[in-house]
Amino acid sequence: MENTEKKKVILSGIQPSGAFTLGNYVGAIKNWAKLQDDYSCLYMIADMHAITVRQDPAKLRRNTLEAYAAIVACGVDPENSVAFIQSHVPTHGMLNWLLACNTQFGELSRMTQFKDKSAKHADDVNAGLFTYPVLMAADILAYNADLVPVGVDQKQHLELTRDIAQRFNQRYGELFTLPDGYIPPQGAKIMSLSDPTKKMSKSDENQNSCVYILDDKDTIIRKFKRAVTDSDSCVKYAEGKDGINNLITIYSVVTGKSVEDVEREFDGKGYGDFKLAVGEAVADHLAPVREKFNDLMKNKDYLVSCYKRGDETAFKISSRIVSKAYHKAGFVDR
Repeated sequence: MENTEKKKVILSGIQPSGAFTLGNYVGAIKNWAKLQDDYSCLYMIADMHAITVRQDPAKLRRNTLEAYAAIVACGVDPENSVAFIQSHVPTHGMLNWLLACNTQFGELSRMTQFKDKSAKHADDVNAGLFTYPVLMAADILAYNADLVPVGVDQKQHLELTRDIAQRFNQRYGELFTLPDGYIPPQGAKIMSLSDPTKKMSKSDENQNSCVYILDDKDTIIRKFKRAVTDSDSCVKYAEGKDGINNLITIYSVVTGKSVEDVEREFDGKGYGDFKLAVGEAVADHLAPVREKFNDLMKNKDYLVSCYKRGDETAFKISSRIVSKAYHKAGFVDR
């Protein structure tokens, strides 16, 4: 008998802030491809979110196109998922204003990410940085997404989205689905190779701390050889061994082996052998991604046709929901 059960809707986005790191890949984008068979997936390049921090316009345009190519290279299928560019879909901005008028100033002022980014960009604490979580809520609620893959740093924003949706539903009548977070069971957080107590970040000044998905094999192996570990030499996942735990997690994710399998494989071997093996496994795993990305960037007409189709589908879906929201709020129908 045919299964007619409606698939749940997943929405996720990534900012076009330069080349994706192994952390971005393992924590988010690698899982996007896996979700496509079981869910109705919407994936966006969040270029509107990117401008809360000052951007060079030409670089932003290039990064946006490269980010789109990268998610396709990592397995997002534009035929199977709705893959689009946020700024191309005007309903996000339309819903943003309506939701902003249903969000309390106090709620936004409690967002820890605003405090962190304000301290980091003290010369440009703009209103967009403050109201960014409302636009994120609009991104999610415009599609009535059931699930949102979120990192630990975005959980607070997802909670706010649920609060905004609930408040709107109570004031104007049921419309918005209250989204839940989807956190992948493994590898959700990849740490820096030079300081394994910190998350891997492209903004880290030490270039050896961060592996990019487009790094060549020699660069990847060199970075893993320099990865910080402890004075022990036993490849075991244990408390207080942040560096080796991080490498075990990475190796486990790219090979599909369990932590126990990894420990057995390297029983009696030292950290040097293990670091080399992790570097080679990561480089081999990412080789098809690099190859496909390079092919896509040589075929820009195909890329444009993909995002145009995604933009149109995203607009069509979100227009229905945003029109209902406008009607419920008392705006005259167009």
